[in-house]
Amino acid sequence: MQRALLERRIRDVHSRLVRAREDLAVLDEQLAVVNESADEARVRSLVSETPLAAHEHNEAARQAGAMAKARDALQRAVVDLEQRQDELLADVNPGRP
Repeated sequence: MQRALLERRIRDVHSRLVRAREDLAVLDEQLAVVNESADEARVRSLVSETPLAAHEHNEAARQAGAMAKARDALQRAVVDLEQRQDELLADVNPGRP
């Protein structure tokens, strides 16, 4: 593959990786807040024992679960981008460890 093309691909993967890492950091912060909210809703549900509190807890837990799945998918995307970047860098410098 031509060196210029490889370098362009490396820059593209790198910029995507930077954005994905930034998104992951934001999602981690949001997930912490959502998990805390779900924990608080669980405690309120246990203390009040009302159907409304139970519903709020279930909704908060569902939202936390969905966000955790999104975070896991983004984490996998970061790992994939890191691997792709490593492969491209290896193509630029063949024979290097």
